[in-house]
Amino acid sequence: MTDRKDIIASAVRDAVALKTAYTRHREEWLLVASDRLADAFRKGNKVLIAGNGGSAADSQHFAAELVVRLSSQLDRQALPAIALTVDTSVLTAATNDFGFKRIFSRQIEALGNAGDVFIGLSTSGKSENIIEAFRIAKARSLVTLGLFGEMGLSDATLCDLSLCVPSSSTMRIQEEHIFALHLLVQLTESLLY
Repeated sequence: MTDRKDIIASAVRDAVALKTAYTRHREEWLLVASDRLADAFRKGNKVLIAGNGGSAADSQHFAAELVVRLSSQLDRQALPAIALTVDTSVLTAATNDFGFKRIFSRQIEALGNAGDVFIGLSTSGKSENIIEAFRIAKARSLVTLGLFGEMGLSDATLCDLSLCVPSSSTMRIQEEHIFALHLLVQLTESLLY
């Protein structure tokens, strides 16, 4: 039987090692991604975000930070962001009529305009509905940003800017994604306000 304290210590070691393993890649992604996000907001565009499972929760969390605010220390206007994971009527109708693969792409067809930003989260990079969302976003001239695991998006040509966390652990990848998304909001706010 594994000692629970060992489980905790191992998780902390893994998380700390990962935080320092790809600092330069994360920093470069964050600087470019925040520039693109701020530019889109300045031009009156919006952000659409999608992911599955824990990544769905992270996309909702990220949208909330943009619409509401990251910190009470900065009282700013709301920024337009929509998590494509929250409308159960649209999700179930799209799944019923078109299949699970199109639950996000159908919403991008309806809501996405050239110059908007689509952010897709996938720890595996293989989720068909995320790939299809990137395909439609690219076809509609949205800026495409992605957060993935070590393998990246299976069709890398669909994503303008990818953050690939060098891990195969879903837990660690998701922890890094939310860390990066918090920083992305903070950096974007610093550019706008």
